[in-house]
Amino acid sequence: MRSVLSAGILVLSLTVTAAHAQTDWKQVEQVFGREATEQPGGVHRFGLPRADLKVTVDGVAIKPALALGSWLAFKEMNGGAMVMGDLVLTEPEINPVMARLAEGGIAITALHNHLLRAQPATFYLHVEGHGDPGKLAQTLRSALEQSQTPLALPPASAAEQKAPELDTAALERVFGRKGKMSGGVYQLSIPRAETVNADGTEVPASMGTAIAINFQPLDGGRAATTGDLVLRAEEVNPALHALGEHGLEVTAIHNHMLRDEPRLFFLHFWGVDKAGKLAEGLKAALDMVNVAKS
Repeated sequence: MRSVLSAGILVLSLTVTAAHAQTDWKQVEQVFGREATEQPGGVHRFGLPRADLKVTVDGVAIKPALALGSWLAFKEMNGGAMVMGDLVLTEPEINPVMARLAEGGIAITALHNHLLRAQPATFYLHVEGHGDPGKLAQTLRSALEQSQTPLALPPASAAEQKAPELDTAALERVFGRKGKMSGGVYQLSIPRAETVNADGTEVPASMGTAIAINFQPLDGGRAATTGDLVLRAEEVNPALHALGEHGLEVTAIHNHMLRDEPRLFFLHFWGVDKAGKLAEGLKAALDMVNVAKS
């Protein structure tokens, strides 16, 4: 009886030890060569901006923080982890990256454009994986190495060149919530009111279920805006019409996940105009959406 009990305790101890080892996020950070940003809900998010790409849309030079930000987000789950992410790729990179992900058991959940008329064209590969976080990270690192995604941290640089100013206080008044400046781009993240699940696991807003609205300041009080509205089916066309009525262009409508609940659609948009006018149009679309209260 004692031997059976001892064996049970040993198995439990090993299980707890293994589970604890899987939460050693420093090992995952070593794989990617950078620290994760800790987000609400126990999410560890890695930003991998495509600073190597020089992309223009309608004559606007796109900053990585506006629309070229690859990212991967990990969340502890059942003694292992779930990872979701969005990889920004050029056309020649797509299939080599997908092949390496498939070899390592990472699921592809979507592949599509976010922008129109981008030169060069960029594509967005959405991924989901479950298992040991270290192994997931190694597979993702190996896949990223099939692209030109910068994996080494850039050297510390001098202050950025003075960029056009953006009246962020005015934008916050329109949206009724605060954003943040990152990489020369003003970013708002707006979660939906409902809890979102994928494969039976809650997916926090920081793992890609939040509405993203980005403004890149241009000269003369103008800005370029892009991002995506996260919508239920019945919200898609009301939001689409609201954007159109305010001169904003819809550039894509698609899924990012395969087994999400509720079923969500991601509507991407683009506009260049006075920042305040763009904000009013986006707020009109948001009024059609069940977003969390600010």
